[in-house]
Amino acid sequence: MEALDLLLSRSSNAKLIEPAPGGEVLENILKAALRAPDHANLSPFSFIVCQGEGLQRLADIYHDAAIKSEMDEATVEKTKTMTFRAPMIIVAIAKTQVHKKVPEIEQVATTACAVQNMQMAAQAQGFNGMWRTGSFAYDPHVKQAFDLNDNDHIVGYLYLGTPASDTVIKKQKLPENFVKHWD
Repeated sequence: MEALDLLLSRSSNAKLIEPAPGGEVLENILKAALRAPDHANLSPFSFIVCQGEGLQRLADIYHDAAIKSEMDEATVEKTKTMTFRAPMIIVAIAKTQVHKKVPEIEQVATTACAVQNMQMAAQAQGFNGMWRTGSFAYDPHVKQAFDLNDNDHIVGYLYLGTPASDTVIKKQKLPENFVKHWD
């Protein structure tokens, strides 16, 4: 797939089945993440690839967090299955640091760019994904389970796998609705 075609037609697919990316394909996805724009080359990102038993481990973290955060019973029950909506989830973490030239927001943006790169690399190789956040990306109990510091942020959960159905391409937004030109 040509790069520009990919960028102009990208759409997420939430219905993902086995197989998940593996081997060289997964290596390409992770290498693409590491090519994200990165002011001062701080590499403020960290990734956890969950599959197989790792998906159950992530479900257990969500379940424990839901109970500790006193979430409603329906949410507590949902935590038992929500990580199994795809055969792989990559947890993207921004591990920010104090830097005189690179504020925290830029370091979070770098990690977000890394997630975008991973999703695009997956799609370019025949897979698809869904970038999710939700309350568990911000839950202090989840952050504690990942041994994160106060200045660390879960930027997202990238669900990856093989599309179970054709990906519906979203209608193209018109640039003139979002762009001003200062000539």
